[in-house]
Amino acid sequence: MQTELSRKLGIEHAVFGFTPFPAVAAAISRAGGLGVLGAVRYTAPGDLARDLDWLDAHADGRPYGLDVVMPAKKVEGVSEADVEAMIPEGHRQFVRDTLAEHGVPELAEGEASGWRITGWMEQVARSQLDVAFDHPIKLLANALGSPPADVVARAHEHDVLVAALAGSARHARKHADAGIDIVVAQGYEAGGHTGEIASMVLTPEVVEAVAPLPVLAAGGIGSGQQAAAAFALGAQGVWLGSVWLTTTEAELSSPALTRKLLAAGSGDTVRSRALTGKPARQLRTRWTDAWDDPAGPGTLPMPLQGLLVADAVSRIQRYEVEPLLGTPVGQIVGRMNEELSVRGVFDALTRGFEVAVGRLNRVAGSS
Repeated sequence: MQTELSRKLGIEHAVFGFTPFPAVAAAISRAGGLGVLGAVRYTAPGDLARDLDWLDAHADGRPYGLDVVMPAKKVEGVSEADVEAMIPEGHRQFVRDTLAEHGVPELAEGEASGWRITGWMEQVARSQLDVAFDHPIKLLANALGSPPADVVARAHEHDVLVAALAGSARHARKHADAGIDIVVAQGYEAGGHTGEIASMVLTPEVVEAVAPLPVLAAGGIGSGQQAAAAFALGAQGVWLGSVWLTTTEAELSSPALTRKLLAAGSGDTVRSRALTGKPARQLRTRWTDAWDDPAGPGTLPMPLQGLLVADAVSRIQRYEVEPLLGTPVGQIVGRMNEELSVRGVFDALTRGFEVAVGRLNRVAGSS
């Protein structure tokens, strides 16, 4: 699965794998793709430095990237405590009542929450970049669109390509105007934050809107046949995230969550604001149902919602409360029905790609 972009980056397959797990990122790069480590969960620069050092040692010299969550506009003088103070007491009570209804225990005394959406904050994201540019990253991706102009310039000074996610052609054109090198067209089917346009429609629209910039197709892609379809629509690569969640290298918080993912169908996800305050596709659970219920208080805007539910999510995961237990994941979850190694996923991708290309050749009469 070679394209002009994959050759430029020195990777065997034009497969870009987003993951929060260093072991998965390293395995993706070793398998011939480009592993992209999600940085949003790293609030301490030392923790990110430790894991990037580990990646350097275990990627076998193959290229890898980093994904940050950085707003294009800087907000001065706002601390996490300032934001926490904006959360209404009624919403805090709703969280307490929902957890109590399902018998979710408190964390043990002294046990801190392991999950907080703070990587969106300007100072946190910039501290992540200070660490990242001391490592041989080849790609910097931003999940909130175009990063600030100085960040783009700094990446280019380090010969690092910059990618930004887009849910519409209009957003993609803004990225191109901002000097972005790669646009990730993320369709409605994708896990996590996503827009309202399906991949089959979005990908060719974005390809046309930003030509000749390379475009990666994201959302609803988990097989070689789907990757071939993305290339046929003009993409120069595919951006995969959900499919790595059930790999043997993944470090999910609980076996129960892995079982839920393996059992889920493509209709078992919902696009909800319950996790961060922005629409994000995730497993549908009693937790998402509670927040989407018109009788409830409704979700808060980002980042208030993420800070509000951080401790609750940690408790749900820590005690594996299955009715509430979920994770961001795309509609491709319906194909994720067995645990495979990252190498096994690549083997299936390349076999499926070969089958799809052979089928197209037969249709075209050129076989």
